[in-house]
Amino acid sequence: MSDSESSSGAGAAAARLLDKVQTAAGRLVQSRAIAQQAQVREALTRTELTLALNQALIGRAEARARLRVVAFDAYRASRRPGRLRRRGKLSRNFEQLLARLGAPGKALVIARAGVWRGTGRLLFDLRHMAAYARRGAHPQVPPPALFDQAWYLETYPDVVAAGASPLAHYLLEGGDDDRSPHPLFDVAHYRRENGADLTATGVTPLEHFVRRGAALGRNPHPLFDIAYYIAQSPDLQPGEDPLSHYLRIGWTRELAPHPLIDPAWYRQRAPRAARHLPPLLHYVEAGWRQGLSPHPLFDPRWYLEQNPDIAQAGDEPLSHFLLHGAAEGRSPSPWFDLRHYLAVRGDALAPGSNPLIDYLQGGAWAVAEPRPGFPTAAYLAATPELVRDGITPLEHWARRQAG
Repeated sequence: MSDSESSSGAGAAAARLLDKVQTAAGRLVQSRAIAQQAQVREALTRTELTLALNQALIGRAEARARLRVVAFDAYRASRRPGRLRRRGKLSRNFEQLLARLGAPGKALVIARAGVWRGTGRLLFDLRHMAAYARRGAHPQVPPPALFDQAWYLETYPDVVAAGASPLAHYLLEGGDDDRSPHPLFDVAHYRRENGADLTATGVTPLEHFVRRGAALGRNPHPLFDIAYYIAQSPDLQPGEDPLSHYLRIGWTRELAPHPLIDPAWYRQRAPRAARHLPPLLHYVEAGWRQGLSPHPLFDPRWYLEQNPDIAQAGDEPLSHFLLHGAAEGRSPSPWFDLRHYLAVRGDALAPGSNPLIDYLQGGAWAVAEPRPGFPTAAYLAATPELVRDGITPLEHWARRQAG
């Protein structure tokens, strides 16, 4: 073979090799293009699915809101508010005269108020009331009423010193002096909400609640939301008010008394000795002072540190946030920027609504960023399990931060 033939053959081989390389390179480019297109389609699909899921969550929140309204309306329709007696000067003088008759007279005072959960057999119940009144200031003999006897005696030691029957004392004097019958009955709050009725009739707040307020859905405490509680379908006994049901059995079934009281969350953080108590009761009596969080998005210790005026006043922080703090633009925790949420929620936030409760009950899915740099859609795509758990993105994030 000549040198020219040899050179020609080598050139042809090189050309064929170059052609193969170019073909392979072309296929590689094509494969990469296909892969990129697939990635783009996958990303678009993920985005579409996330948006669809977001719309479904908005629909679920709206359905739950409608169910709460329906449940509350059904509750009020099933209850007949009682008529309130007029407890004027003559009536009060008559009660004081009855009290001087001893246990039988005090039994009549209790019976007139209608706060005793009796059997409906008048004479039997009167004997029971008289037996209770004879025991005087005994912390271990509570009456069948929305009345925490041991707490009342501890809170008002003058009743102990007088040896008075605690429930009779409340009905004769304590209620008029704005003393609370129970740690979960906030008299100042109840008077603000029902001042006209209480002024017109002169009855004690407890009597008003038992006879009329509970049936109308009037909340006995800022942290006990009757409408929210009723939506969880508690099996109320005939004539039983929701707060009494919560204290009797509702808390053992993990029923929540308020959107910002998460029973399971609180129980995990409460001392072991407190786990035999209703979470709300423990929080109000001791938990907030210990810095125990009632909900992933409310941190009482942080709230008081950020608002020293509230700490100095000795106010319970969650009630303050609900009654005043939110309206003043105070954030409930480091996880929820209230002012930012107000700005992004805009006019969609109903007048008078608490921003944090609005977020928990549907607003979470209606805003792109509930806090700066926290995109709802991206977080939802990265943590789809929160849908299964029924919690919002900020809740999920706060739980992770808390460990």
